[in-house]
Amino acid sequence: QVQLVESGGGLVQPGGSLRLSCVASGITLDTRAIGWFRQAPGKEREGISCLNNLNGNKDYTDSVKGRFTISRDNAKNTVYLEMSSLKPDDTAVYYCATDCLGWLQPLSPSSYKYLEFWGQGTLVTVSA
Repeated sequence: QVQLVESGGGLVQPGGSLRLSCVASGITLDTRAIGWFRQAPGKEREGISCLNNLNGNKDYTDSVKGRFTISRDNAKNTVYLEMSSLKPDDTAVYYCATDCLGWLQPLSPSSYKYLEFWGQGTLVTVSA
C-alpha cells in the first residue's frame, strides 16, 4: 500500500519560511517524478514544483520560482519543499504527488487521476 504523508505546515508571518516534508511508504521516490501542488480556498489545485527522477531537473511555476526549493532525501524516502519569502497568496493546502511531469499548471479534479499517488495535504497559512 502506497502512502504519501505531508507535514510541516502551519501559520507563518509574511516574509517567513517553512519546510514541508512528504514521507513515502510502499514506493521508492527516486523511481518516480515527485512534486508539490497546492490549493488555495476557492481556487483550483495547481502544480508548483516537480523533481524529475530521470535527470534530476527541478521545475517551478513562476509564482514560486526563486522562493521555493524542492529536494529529495533517498535514504529517508522523503521529498521536501523549502519555502521562503512567503506571501499571503501562498496560503493553501499543500500536497505532494507522484507523476508530476507536465503538471505545473492548474488542475481540474478530473485530472487528479493522472497523478497516481497523492498525500492528504498540509495547510500553510501566511498571515500577520
